Amino acid sequence: MKHKKINLLLSFIKGNRRNYIIAILFMILATMTSLINPLIIKLAVDSVIDKQPVSLTGVFLSMFNNIGGRDVLINNLWILGCLLILISVFNGIFNFLSKKYIAIVSERTAKNMRNKLYDHIQYLSYSYHVKVDTGDLIQRCTSDLDKIRRFISQQLMEIIRALTLISTALAIMLSLNVNLSIVSFVVTPIIVFVAFKFFKFIKIKFKETDEAEGKMTTVLQENLNSMRIVRAFAKQDYETDKFNKASKKFKETDFVVSKLMAWYWGATDFICDVQLGAILILGTVWATKGLLTIGTLLAFMAYSHNMIWPIRNLGRVLADMGKASVSLNRISEIFDEIGEDIDLESGLTPKINGEISFDHVSFEYEEGKPVLNDVTFHIEKGQTIAILGGTGAGKTTLVNLLVRLFDVKSGAVTIDGINVKDINRKWLRKKIGIVLQEPFLFSRTIKENIAFSNYNATEEQIESACRVASIYNVIRHFDKGFDTMVGEKGVTLSGGQKQRVAIARTLLNNHSILIFDDSLSAVDVETDAYIRDQLKKNLHSTTTLIISHRISTLKQADKILVIEKGMITQQGTHYELIREQGLYKEVFDIQSSLQSDTTKGGETRE
Repeated sequence: MKHKKINLLLSFIKGNRRNYIIAILFMILATMTSLINPLIIKLAVDSVIDKQPVSLTGVFLSMFNNIGGRDVLINNLWILGCLLILISVFNGIFNFLSKKYIAIVSERTAKNMRNKLYDHIQYLSYSYHVKVDTGDLIQRCTSDLDKIRRFISQQLMEIIRALTLISTALAIMLSLNVNLSIVSFVVTPIIVFVAFKFFKFIKIKFKETDEAEGKMTTVLQENLNSMRIVRAFAKQDYETDKFNKASKKFKETDFVVSKLMAWYWGATDFICDVQLGAILILGTVWATKGLLTIGTLLAFMAYSHNMIWPIRNLGRVLADMGKASVSLNRISEIFDEIGEDIDLESGLTPKINGEISFDHVSFEYEEGKPVLNDVTFHIEKGQTIAILGGTGAGKTTLVNLLVRLFDVKSGAVTIDGINVKDINRKWLRKKIGIVLQEPFLFSRTIKENIAFSNYNATEEQIESACRVASIYNVIRHFDKGFDTMVGEKGVTLSGGQKQRVAIARTLLNNHSILIFDDSLSAVDVETDAYIRDQLKKNLHSTTTLIISHRISTLKQADKILVIEKGMITQQGTHYELIREQGLYKEVFDIQSSLQSDTTKGGETRE
């Protein structure tokens, strides 16, 4: 599992490894130059102020003697000051270059992650999107992804910096004084042990916090999406209470993490202060006895202080690494889902004429709960078929199986004699147009929404589709016409207008099969009749499926299917079905009675 996550992370970094290596090299140079300053201070204290022999060897001693040795430094102390400034300049340059290159790597990597994740989500199956919480998915694509970006740019570099600092400082300190070096590192194993134990424990808490945040985000996302419903039913207080509970759960889990971090910092602060105190006390005693120079003690204090932060920070780094590990695992779970893109390049791409057959089809979303049971019917090319059924009867499931949003459990769905399982999914869906009962419109112009199905469509084609959908005159009377902005999800349009825009969007392509999933329910009877008449005139060779509860919509169909509890209980024409007992006649009688009462009511008022 760990190797899998590492490989996933490396795949994101791919193409940026050269910059990453450069960033590491500059970071190592910056770390090593920062360790020179204590040696210069030691030189100034011991060999210039205290007149101790110069503790330099080899090429460094030759360079020191060439500039005039100790006498020159005594009379020109500014040289040491300039040297300190020069080293600081180089240190700053190296730090800048390291952060520049790591920023390039982290931002490019984050971009790759976002693009790959978004692309993968686009091709995940419909069944996955049905079961997943949108808020949690959004969090994985934003908050979790950002944690991984921070790990690449900060925590991973911090680990390398700490290792460089500790190893180099240890080598220098051992060369100065072995005994004080042992004292300086005596508590280091304790800090490392505490850090690893802390990391192992808090990783579980990070996961709980992420899950709580995901649930809170889901509540927020659902509320924003259903704002009109919330206001319509005056449920603001209920929704506020619902969000407060989710927010409280997130606060409580996050507070536990903060409290644990506070305990860790307090404990490690105490341990590190004990270490510094031990160095100062023993170093002072040894210095007074002549076992240690004052410059060496100052250097040790500087090196110990420099090392305390990365060692002490190890817990935070490991904690953040734990967060990144949890986030990487959550993102990995998305990539583990098999997308439909694996077979988008496979399968047949036949000419679709529109002959449809359901042959003993059965289907269930959950084991033991059948939605369709042994459904069989046949539709000839160019026929208009209407489907009537109660809520949950299986009408929409028929449509989902036809376009392969789901695959049948038993039986077969065929188009022109070819099993839909053998047809390329992308090709199949291009040939089948669907208009849903609750169409989704983007926050773009009306023209852009209609052209979404065919970006190459001309203005004439868009206008023609709008005329068939009986929306052209409505759009033309808007202040900005086709350039009128549609609010998010089409909130600025009425229900009927949204449905007609969605119909126009679907009609913009020359589909062989058209499906209207109760998508004429929000328009009046006259508009409904006009649209159906236009469809019949302009799309006479297109096979059309109409799901509706309105008899006036169903009656003109070549064949009507009545589905109840996942089974076809009746099929025939309007005049055949009103002559036999069944659901269709019951609905017909009820709607005829209501229409008659409305007419009489109108006559009475007149």
